[in-house]
Amino acid sequence: MHCPFCRNADSRVVDSRTTDDGTSIRRRRQCPACGRRFTTTETASLSVVKRSGVLEPFRREKVIEGVRKAVRGRPVTDADLAGVAQSVEETIRATGASQIDANEIGLAVLPPLRELDEVAYLRFASVYNNFDSLDDFEATIRALREERRAAEEPGE
Repeated sequence: MHCPFCRNADSRVVDSRTTDDGTSIRRRRQCPACGRRFTTTETASLSVVKRSGVLEPFRREKVIEGVRKAVRGRPVTDADLAGVAQSVEETIRATGASQIDANEIGLAVLPPLRELDEVAYLRFASVYNNFDSLDDFEATIRALREERRAAEEPGE
């Protein structure tokens, strides 16, 4: 890290702390040449590989925009959408990869959206999974009902 004051190519880390939201690290550094201190912020980059092959940085806002279309008219708050986006980002970052296919983001949206609102889940899944017929909807609804029944039945 170059010193912003004297442009010396070396610096020493004096203190490191995570930010309040836990997404980055704040480091206090000192230049051995001029002795001045400065702060740097480090974040782990996460890139999305689009279908076209183009790379772009991951943005929670894009996840929220995509999910917002599925929840239109449903009793879902902005805080709920932020929670889905948080869950998606945590799932993706847990893979440890620095690049992820856009398709994987869509797959990561499905579980938290299903927990939030089943109608919104069906809407999102129908577009994301390219439902072609009523049979696709029926199969998905049947699976949701079976999961709900299994969860409601007392354990043996």
